[in-house]
Amino acid sequence: MSYEIPRENIAAEPFMAGPPDFNRKSRLMQTDKVYECMITNIVELTDMEKLFHLKIMDPGESRLFTFRPGQFLMLELPGFGEIPISISGSSAIRERIGLCIRKAGKVTNMLHKARIGTKVGVRGPFGTHFPLERMVGHNILLIAGGLGLAPLRAPIYWVNEHRSEYADVAIMYGTKRPKDILFDYQFDMWGKIYNYDIHLIVEEPDENWKGRVGLITELFNEVDIDPHRTYAIVCGPPVMFKFVCNHLNQVGIPMDRMFVTLERRMHCGMGKCCRCMVGSTFTCVDGPVMDYWTVMNLKEAI
Repeated sequence: MSYEIPRENIAAEPFMAGPPDFNRKSRLMQTDKVYECMITNIVELTDMEKLFHLKIMDPGESRLFTFRPGQFLMLELPGFGEIPISISGSSAIRERIGLCIRKAGKVTNMLHKARIGTKVGVRGPFGTHFPLERMVGHNILLIAGGLGLAPLRAPIYWVNEHRSEYADVAIMYGTKRPKDILFDYQFDMWGKIYNYDIHLIVEEPDENWKGRVGLITELFNEVDIDPHRTYAIVCGPPVMFKFVCNHLNQVGIPMDRMFVTLERRMHCGMGKCCRCMVGSTFTCVDGPVMDYWTVMNLKEAI
């Protein structure tokens, strides 16, 4: 018994539908390129988090480097390893890359011991980004829990740099304790200069805390939400997504207008190592930014 294997019809493949992309190889190689950087400033935010400012050493490479809010870098500390870190800064400033890093492992512990002038390497940027162009003309809810404020800073800057294109913007931020609050020195600027509504809450107050106490979902009582004109960006621990996004859905915001960031065992940034695979989805390639409808249909995503 014999059978014939059908020939593949390459003309039917999606990439054949448009004009040939002669720059594809160079773009793929660009993501694998290592930019030599120097730490130019270190801001101690809490006992566990620091903000590192990096400068790309080569002026030509510095001019070429761009990213979109929501994307991440692979940060290499020579001799110790490489880790994925969300970019926490303005995409309009090419002279400086901002990375907020929590002390949580071998590489991050060594980075917290680094000093200004330390040389590191970065690859990227990688992954999907927040579709801020789709949000033009709408209200935006920027919701963060704990370290989630770090990746949220990029869209905060983006919206301010295009402020006339967006309607009302509210930032809702919750942490475990007051001492865990990140970037508190910027809240006045975001509120008074950027014209954002700022809402803060902590779960375990200390004797000096005068603000709201409770879970982040309680802040929804302070915000008027027009579900027909509102997009939401949610950053934080995955367990927070269910409570926040389900509440937003209950008030009428569709799941495809909520965007979250997933970081799941990312290692290479290019979908080669398969460590971040969820079902048939690579978090580092198909994410980390996804709409909540997609996340809900990914088994074990959260």
